[in-house]
Amino acid sequence: MKKRFEALWPFLDERLRRLWAASEAKALGYGGISCVSEATGVSRRAISEGCRELQNPELGVSSGRVRRPGGGRKRITTKYPDLPERLEELIEPTSRGDPESPLRWTCRSVRNLSDELKAQGYRVCHNVVAEVLRDLGYSLQANQKTVEGGTHPDRNAQFEHINEKVRAFQAKRQPVISVDTKKKELVGDFKNIGREWRRKGDPSKVRVHDFPIPGLGKAAPYGVYDVTENVGWVSVGVDHDTAAFAVESIRRWWNLMGRPTYPDATELLITADGGGSNGSRVRLWKAEIQKLATEAGLSISISHLPPGTSKWNKIEHRLFSFISQNWRGKPLVSYEVIVSLIAATTTNEGLRVECGLDTNHYPKGIEVSEEEIASLSLEKAPFHGDWNYTILPK
Repeated sequence: MKKRFEALWPFLDERLRRLWAASEAKALGYGGISCVSEATGVSRRAISEGCRELQNPELGVSSGRVRRPGGGRKRITTKYPDLPERLEELIEPTSRGDPESPLRWTCRSVRNLSDELKAQGYRVCHNVVAEVLRDLGYSLQANQKTVEGGTHPDRNAQFEHINEKVRAFQAKRQPVISVDTKKKELVGDFKNIGREWRRKGDPSKVRVHDFPIPGLGKAAPYGVYDVTENVGWVSVGVDHDTAAFAVESIRRWWNLMGRPTYPDATELLITADGGGSNGSRVRLWKAEIQKLATEAGLSISISHLPPGTSKWNKIEHRLFSFISQNWRGKPLVSYEVIVSLIAATTTNEGLRVECGLDTNHYPKGIEVSEEEIASLSLEKAPFHGDWNYTILPK
C-alpha cells in the first residue's frame, strides 16, 4: 500500500489523495483508517472525510474544492524552526540542555513539555509536541532490565564449567536440578498483575492496599527444576526462606519425584544462585546439604552461578516464568489456591509441575560453628572451590 501511494503521489491532488486513501481503508474494513494513515501519512481526519464523500458522491461534487499545492495550515516547525532543538534540550537536560532544567526531576509528559515550551514563548499544544517527538524518532519507553552490575572475570569460565558438568551428569544418567526461591507472594485478595477472561464489567474485586493479612502473611515458593526430565517441584513455605527450608524442598523433591525417576542414582548435581538461602557462603546451606547427602546416600555436587547472573538460572525461564503466566490476573486468596495454580502449570513442550505446602517453621539466625563446618565431608573442586564443591555422604 505504501509503495502504491508513493508511486501515485505526484499525480494526485488533495481530494484524489483522500479519496484513494478512503477506498483503501474501506477495502480493509475495521481498523482500515488507522492502517492506511500509518502507511501513507494521510491524516485520519482526511481519510474519514474521504469515506463520507465515497458514501455520498454529491457531497464532494457540490463542494468542488481542491486545495492548491502548498495550501493549508503550515507545520509548526515552519513557524518555530528551532522547536525540535528546544524540545530535545528539555527531554535530555543532562546531555543537551541546562542541567538545572525544571523538568529534570519531573515526568516528561507531552503536557509538561508543552507547558514549559509555552513559558519560553512557544505557542504549542501537547498534541503538537507529541507529533514533533515522533518526527525526532522518540516514542514512549519503559525501563528495561539489562544492567547486571559488576562482571566477575571468571564469569564465562564458570558457565563453561557448569555446562560441562551438566553434560557429564546427564551422560551418566545422574539427576541435574536447578533450584531457587520464587518471589514471595502476599496471600489474600490482593491485586495480581496480568489479565484473564471474565464477563465484561465484572473484574475480580481486590484490596486497595497491599498490607499483609494477619494469619496469612506471605507465601515463599521454593522451586526444584529437573533439567533433564523437564519437570518441577515447588514447596510453598509459610515461614522464613532459610537454608533449612531450601534443603527441605530439595529433600521432598528427591523423595517424591527424584528417587522414582532415578532409582540407580548415586550422585546429584545442583545448580544454584550465589546468594540467598542457597548462597555459596551460607554455612547452614552446606550443613543441611550434608544431612541430605547422608540420608539419601548421594554425593551431592553444587555449582553456583557467578555473581550478578541469577536471571540466567534455568529454573527462572523454564519453570517460574510459566507459573507467573498461569496465575496472572488471579488473586492468590489462600495457600490452597497457590498450590493448585502452581500444580496446574503446563507447557506445550511437556513441562509438568507438582507442588506441596510446607507448614514447618524455619527460624532465622541459626549459627553453624567452625567445628561443624570442619566436620563436613566437603571436597572443593580445583576450579573455584568456593563456587564448585561436592558433599559426600557420611
